[in-house]
Order: sequence, then structure tokens, then C-alpha cells
Amino acid sequence: MFASLAVALLLPFGGDPETAAVEATIDRMHAAASAADGAAYFAQFTPEARFVGTDATEHWPLAAFRAYAEPYFARGRGWTYVPRDRVVTIAPIDCRCVAWFDEKLTNDSYGDLRGSGVLRLTEDGWKIDQYVLSLTVPNDRAAQVVQVIAAPAE
Repeated sequence: MFASLAVALLLPFGGDPETAAVEATIDRMHAAASAADGAAYFAQFTPEARFVGTDATEHWPLAAFRAYAEPYFARGRGWTYVPRDRVVTIAPIDCRCVAWFDEKLTNDSYGDLRGSGVLRLTEDGWKIDQYVLSLTVPNDRAAQVVQVIAAPAE
């Protein structure tokens, strides 16, 4: 899986030179997670960042997310989400210092997912301010998923 991630990270998504640095930050985050490199992973985020995961309880400030993830990274266990399509927009403001994105991802356990987020240009380059990981649910199956979520836990 890591080889396919490495190949995917070499392929430019939009080929726009203005967004290349933004995409590189996101790509470094995914590569570091796959390699269980906590230092490199968390270096891609601002100190004020927020991570929103697939579970309703996963709405973490960066410090809380780091406390959750670091033990996994320390054991050499990361997670691999392979990006296969991404759209990056840099806000049309004078500073050109805010960007947002959405991307389609593939994961061995969860299948197709979606990532989205916001980045800010800092003195240290582009950093992720918020990342949201979402499960995709086909519209024709949404009612079934809602029923499963609403059912009492066993």
C-alpha cells in the first residue's frame, strides 16, 4: 500500500503552480501518516488546528488528536489514505494566504472516503488549520445508514 501511496503522491492533481505548495503539505501529511511518522505528520498542522474524524466524537483540537494518535505512531502503526483526486482553491484575497480543498481518498479498511480542509500560509509555509475525514454514503443507501446509526448500541 505504501508503494501505491508514493506513486499517487508523485502525480500532480491540478498541475497549478500556485497550489503546488498547498498540495505538497497535504501530501506530506498523508505520507507521514502512512509511515507512522508522528513528528512529520503533526508538523503539517498549525498549533491551533482541528481534526474532525469519521466518528461523531472525533472533533479534536490538535493537542487532543496528538495525544490520541502518538501512541499508534510510537508502535509503528499509521494509517494510509491514498488521494486520487483533489481540488485546491486559494482564497481570492490580497494575501493569497488561505486555501481550502476537498479530495477523494481510498483506504483498505474503509474504501472510498472524502477529505477536506483549510490551510493557512504561515512563516513556515502552508499549514493545515482544519482537516475533515468523511465516509461517503451513496444516496440510495443513506436511509439504511441512518437507521444503523439511530439503532441502540448493542
